[in-house]
Formats: sequence, C-alpha cells, structure tokens
Amino acid sequence: MSTVQHPPITVLASSRAIVSGGLTAATLVISLSTGRITSVFHSVLPPSSFPAGTPYTDQSPNVLLPGLVDAHVHLNEPGRTEWEGFWTGTQAAASGGVTTVIDMPLNAIPPTTTVQGLREKVKAAEGQCWVDVGFHGGVIPGNLNELKPLIQHGVRGFKGFLIDSGVEEFPAVSSTDIAQVMMELADEPTTLMFHAEMIPPIADSVGDIVQWSLPPLAPIGPLNEYKTFLASRPTSFETYAISEILSLAVLAPNLPLHIVHLSAIEAIPLLREARTAGIKITAETCFHYLTLASEKIRDGDTRHKCCPPIRTQSNQDGLWDELLWEDDSVIKTIVSDHSPCTPELKLLPPSIAGNQLPTPPSEDDKEQGNFFSAWGGVSSVGLGLPLLWTSAYESNRKITPEDIARWCCANTALQVGLEKSKGQLAVGFDGDVCVFDGEAEWVVGEGGEGMLWRNKVSAYAGKKMKGCVKETWVRGRKVYERGRGFAERKPGGKLLLEKRVKA
Repeated sequence: MSTVQHPPITVLASSRAIVSGGLTAATLVISLSTGRITSVFHSVLPPSSFPAGTPYTDQSPNVLLPGLVDAHVHLNEPGRTEWEGFWTGTQAAASGGVTTVIDMPLNAIPPTTTVQGLREKVKAAEGQCWVDVGFHGGVIPGNLNELKPLIQHGVRGFKGFLIDSGVEEFPAVSSTDIAQVMMELADEPTTLMFHAEMIPPIADSVGDIVQWSLPPLAPIGPLNEYKTFLASRPTSFETYAISEILSLAVLAPNLPLHIVHLSAIEAIPLLREARTAGIKITAETCFHYLTLASEKIRDGDTRHKCCPPIRTQSNQDGLWDELLWEDDSVIKTIVSDHSPCTPELKLLPPSIAGNQLPTPPSEDDKEQGNFFSAWGGVSSVGLGLPLLWTSAYESNRKITPEDIARWCCANTALQVGLEKSKGQLAVGFDGDVCVFDGEAEWVVGEGGEGMLWRNKVSAYAGKKMKGCVKETWVRGRKVYERGRGFAERKPGGKLLLEKRVKA
C-alpha cells in the first residue's frame, strides 16, 4: 500500500502577525522546496491541521513581521574586509530580523562601478551570506558606459555622491555627470540615488567690500566638540544638493530618484513640492537620525560621526512628524546606512565608553576625539527594529508594528525592485519572517548582544532596548534564534542577481 508523499513544509503561527499591512492572527505555510509562502490563514490553526510530523511553531504572543529589507548597508568586502565583511555583516543583520540587505557600491576595493567590480564583489560574497544579499552600483565620473551592463548583471540601483565621499576610488559627480546619467538611465528598470550634500556656491558677482571676504576654510571651534562638526555640514548643504537634483529631473521624467540618508527637515518641503509636480522622487532616513540628537553627544565621542551629521532634537522630531504624517510622506523608508570601520579609524579617546581599541593611542595624541579626522559612519545593522520600538516606548509616539513593516519591509523592498518577493507575508513571497518580542529588555553590547558586526564599536553601545528579535527565518528556514545563535553551521543566503524589471 503506497503512502501519499506531501511536499515538505514548515508552519509558523501567531496570534499577532502583519498580513496585508494589518495586524491579525495568522498561520503561515512555507514550502521548504521553493522557500515561498504557499498559504496564509487568518487564524492560529492547530498542528493537527497539517500532516503528521510537519514542523510547526506557535510564536504567540510574539509578532510575526516580514523579514526586514535593509536597502543601505556598507559591507566593504573585498578590499576593506578588516572594516566589515559579508560573514559578520549578514550575521549582524540576521540577529535583528533583517533577511535581505542591499550592499552599497563603496567602500569596497574595487567599488561596484564596473561589471568587473561587481564580479569581484560577488566572488567575495559567495558562501558567506547568512541572509539574502543584493547589490547597488555606483555612479562616478567616467563610468557612464558601465551602467546599463551593470543593470543586466543584476544591480538594484545606483548611488552617486555630490560631495567628496571620503575614499579616492569613489569621486563625486558634477551636475554635468548627473545630467548624462539621467539620460542614460531614463527608461531603465532602476533607481538613481544620491548622497545629497553640496557646498552652495559663492555669488559670481558681489558689490562693495564684501567681495574681499572669503568663506571660512577651516572649522571654527574645538575639533573634539560635536557642535563644531555639526556647524561644518549645515542643512543648506542638503537643500542645495536636492534643489540641483530636482532641476535636472526633467531629463528623465520616468526614472525613479531617491535621496539616501536624509537628515535635514528643511529639505522636506522641496521634496513634497516636487512630488506634487509629478517628479518621481522619494527619500529615506536612518535609525540614527531618528534616535540620536546632537545635544547629547559628548566631546570626542566620534562613534556619532556620520555625514550628513546627526542634527538637533527638534530636527529629529520633525523627521518623525513627516514619517507619521497621515498623507503622502516624502520619507518612505528607514535604513541603517551601516558604515563601519576599524576602531583605530574612529580615533576614540580611551575615556569613551565602548572604546575597544586593542592598544589605545597615548593621551597626548591630538587626533583623539577629532570629529574631522575620524572616519564617519554609524554601525547599526540589525538594531533598527528594536531602536524604533524603543523610541516609541521612550517618547510615547504611536508607532505600530504595521508602521515598521511599511517603512522597513514593504517600502524598502519596493525601492530596490524586490516588491514581488520580499517585504510581505503573502502567498508567493519568500518565507522571510522576523519573530519580534516587544516586551523584552536588554542592553546593546552586554554579552555581545546586538553587535555581531566585525568591529564592536557603535554609538548605541550601552543603550537599554525595549523589544528584541527572537527568531529570524529566511525562505522557511530558521537562521537565528536569540540565546542559541545560528541554527545552521553554514550560511544559506542567496545573492540576488536577477535583472530588475520595471514595476
């Protein structure tokens, strides 16, 4: 007598899950052969509803969220693997419920500005990724002919700098370069993204004695005081750059444009007006702009250095107001912009908590705590979900799991052209699931928690968190479990190299 062979499945259920953008009880059936969700039931079905022996977990009362999609992560490998790498960076992502990361084209060497550069990146990533990984390409002067071939090879979008990037292999583009790139990509299935900071020009002609005046060419104030650094990157840098981008948008009316890591609330009216006029432009902001404030940054604590800079508490409040605006917010996504480096490059004084330099520099080293010499970037991949939840708890903001799923799952997937496979718990989508406990409390860095990236330096070290990720599942297989670590001995993440198609 033959027995019926059922396709291998796993089942996850909870009294609370985000399905179709709303909170509901749900049971998810995931095919282990395809890694995709085959059924979604709007109730918690018992194990007896499935064939005997079916792996089944009721996660109630924890929330089942779609796996987060972090669309802005610097993994730096190859070339600067001592800063970060695919193995450690994707482990950190998985520990925070992030099931897909999109790697930025810098600070690897070579950068992802050519097809050959992408090939080297892919070779370095193979067999090292604990979650799924996609790639952005870069726009630099002189690589115009590489852009369409990079699309054919699977890059999800392109990023260019309008100001010095900090690394010589990734120079800034001019307005002329941007115009050429827009025309080249006008009808391509991609997104053109910008680090939007530019130094506003001095007028060509001025009257009276003012013509003999020069703008300050050096910082005004102690270099270890954050307010000195903040004053050197004013909001006008962002608004001028965004105005320049918008002035060129007419060259490619169908090309989606995107502002990465928006920090200045003064730019919001410009973006809103542009969207009202029909320009296809969106913006993202970052966890650090929503949870850190310049007034609280101690002298010399260069863990907080990033560009654009962390601004005032009132600016942070304005970003939250825009995100929570009931109408059409211009800020669609929240990402980490995880941009790590070696501890030595942060120039942290030994007195700063969390400084884990193996051999701290001497106390008389004048570079210690210098915000202008230290490398910029905040390490935070995998911390985003608890950071947002903690912010809601501390500020009494009405932030819901539905909001987080929109900002960090559905909209980030849409931004990078993965909206048909990532970012939702729905039939046909990848079985990527984040199991979130909103009540747990823990401290970043204690027992190694929350900092699985290569170099254990972060502005969030020592921060008390409300809410934690209990488990992370990628395509129906458990990758990470809090307290037990990684479920498999070898990483099983995929490299997302299929050509993007138009939405």
